[in-house]
Amino acid sequence: MLSAPLLPSLQMLEPSTPVQYVKGIGPRIAEILAAKGLATVDDLLHYLPFRYEDRVNPRGIAELRAGEMATVIAEVRTSGLFRTRRMPIFQMTAGQGRSRLKCIWFNGAYLKDKFQPGQMLALYGRVEENRGELQLLQPQFEILGEAEGEAEQKAAESLERIVPIYESAGQGKLTSRWFRRIIHAVLENLKPELPESIPAAVRKRLDLIASRQALWKVHWPDEGESFQDLQASRTQAHIRLIFEELFFIELGLELKRREQKAQTGIAFELNDAVREAIKKILPFHPTGAQKRTLKEIAADMEKPYPMRRLLQGDVGSGKTLVAFEAAIIAIENGYQVALMAPTEILAQQHYFSARRILEPSGYRIVLLTGSLEEDRKREIRRHIAKGNAQLVIGTHALIEQKVEFEKLGLVIVDEQHRFGVLQRFKLMKKSGEQLNRGETGASARQNKGRVGTDTPVRPAEHSSERSAEPDVLVMTATPIPRTLALTLYGDLDISVLDEMPPGRTPIVTRRVGDERADEVWQFLRKQVTTGHQAYVVYPVIEENEENEIKAAMKMYSELSKKIFPDLNVAVLHGRMEPDLKEQVMRLFQQGKIQILVSTTVIEVGVDVPNAAVMVIEHAERFGLAQLHQLRGRIGRGAAKSFCILMTSGKVSEEAERRLDAMVRTTDGFQIAELDLEMRGPGEFFGTRQAGMPSLQVANLIRDRDLLELAKKEAGAVLSGPNSEISQAEIDRALWHMRTRWQKTYGLVEVG
Repeated sequence: MLSAPLLPSLQMLEPSTPVQYVKGIGPRIAEILAAKGLATVDDLLHYLPFRYEDRVNPRGIAELRAGEMATVIAEVRTSGLFRTRRMPIFQMTAGQGRSRLKCIWFNGAYLKDKFQPGQMLALYGRVEENRGELQLLQPQFEILGEAEGEAEQKAAESLERIVPIYESAGQGKLTSRWFRRIIHAVLENLKPELPESIPAAVRKRLDLIASRQALWKVHWPDEGESFQDLQASRTQAHIRLIFEELFFIELGLELKRREQKAQTGIAFELNDAVREAIKKILPFHPTGAQKRTLKEIAADMEKPYPMRRLLQGDVGSGKTLVAFEAAIIAIENGYQVALMAPTEILAQQHYFSARRILEPSGYRIVLLTGSLEEDRKREIRRHIAKGNAQLVIGTHALIEQKVEFEKLGLVIVDEQHRFGVLQRFKLMKKSGEQLNRGETGASARQNKGRVGTDTPVRPAEHSSERSAEPDVLVMTATPIPRTLALTLYGDLDISVLDEMPPGRTPIVTRRVGDERADEVWQFLRKQVTTGHQAYVVYPVIEENEENEIKAAMKMYSELSKKIFPDLNVAVLHGRMEPDLKEQVMRLFQQGKIQILVSTTVIEVGVDVPNAAVMVIEHAERFGLAQLHQLRGRIGRGAAKSFCILMTSGKVSEEAERRLDAMVRTTDGFQIAELDLEMRGPGEFFGTRQAGMPSLQVANLIRDRDLLELAKKEAGAVLSGPNSEISQAEIDRALWHMRTRWQKTYGLVEVG
């Protein structure tokens, strides 16, 4: 039997009321809404319009200009479906008096019986010009006057007002009109007492309107509200709701940071012997940025609570070397280090680098990946459990239940945005009681370290703690704008490598069509014959990987047999056996291979200073960040380097922007900003992972100023109570964060 609080027919709706108990919804529609993340009344109220239509001042057809976005209210005159060889096209002509406007929908068979002459429509879209005639392509539309009773007439017809437009749901079954009607009814039946969760001093300081008032105004704007402010989400109502969402995310992150500092960690010792061990492995004089970031990391590692730090730097800035230096601090103190990479190829590259840099000093390094034979994996796991392996490099295989560390002190996670926060959390927890079982202090260092036994590793007061968390260093070569770092990595301190190692020369980037391929190959030959090496890169799309690799192999055959038969050409792709991949990479690094034809497996990890040319085939098919990562494989030596972006066929408008950005700048942070604007935060980080908050009303690109403000105010609230903010207000805010916003920032609370 259903409890009374869930039944809106018996009492006012509460924010926590499941949507299925809202009049007009029910279980079937609730399932459709659940697929869009709308489970409660509160979710429904925070399902904001994605745009507004000004039906107070709609545009006249005669006033329209090509290139503008416009709302037109007009009458259906004629419509029909036309079938072409390529696709069905639906065409409708709308009119205002003697003015006519053609509307076209490609693949529009679904509209066949939709319109009747005389119907009034609200049309919205971009005005295009075709042979001197203006038209709307793929416009959004709403048939006006389809009222379903008094409430529908009141909430949805809206012929002379600013109207909210919502994304439809359930393959168009739940239209914008449906959402207007339901949300209007919910607001009218919402419990009048909505407690304020943001402390009064913060609301007053930022001039925030009340929550209930904001919800009404964002869905049903007042007469006279600025249309421009509505479209830009900068009305008082929008600002209140956006700030509230960001404030509670930042409150959760700030609370997490403070809780982490209260945990027991490992106070690593940084003495002269450790410093000498670090100096011993350096292949060159470190840059100022490398020195600064290592100093920040070392200072964290000396503290008795766990380090949580992000090491961010552009391709080629030397992050891996800094990470190895941090690893030496842990190893020299008698602890193990785990380095987790998102792909086998990157894990292998780290393994090769670690062996080259660290093995000469006697450090014991192992590689654990999923593709290893089971007997080999079992043997490696045994060495890890016994503490014989000091640096363990691997993929997701490191977080398998079978993997046990004897004494894990430092976790390094590379390309963190490709992992989930939960995966980072699992690896950190690998220490747990295992760390407890291991020896501490001088005896541990004597048995496994390399420093000696003159001083204890950890202060005596920490040696008897029940369980110490390992330090965590997160690395990324994807430059992340500060505003995103505040949410994605808001629980981490940030170090930035903003300086390239000496001897690097700027990379010249050019874009050409494939009709000029002969010129490109002549240029590449000239560069190779002067002693340089080159990459030729082909795209491989995961969904069609097998065919893509076949195409790359075909081009390799053509390049090696027809175009460069007298040069040493080799091929590299992800399906090759690990030993063969290692052999090809090693020969390329040794200069025995002049041209390496490759898929994107060389995107990260390959460091060949003599490689001065890269030709990227079908460059229009690559993402901006990926193009930048690939380009980072050259320009790593003193020679002038060239990146040639070769395109084929018609290039889309978005691809044009990506290619133009690559030609214009080599600054990874500028490229990241543009990539973020073009793709949005979810795409930027690759689907809904990485602990990325699932924002309902805020936009991390648009709302950067409010995010900075939210972070500042969240810190101020948690620094209370004081004369401005009471303990009761702090408790209320924290309760609201844990109940209302828990699912919004999801995994942000773990790890």
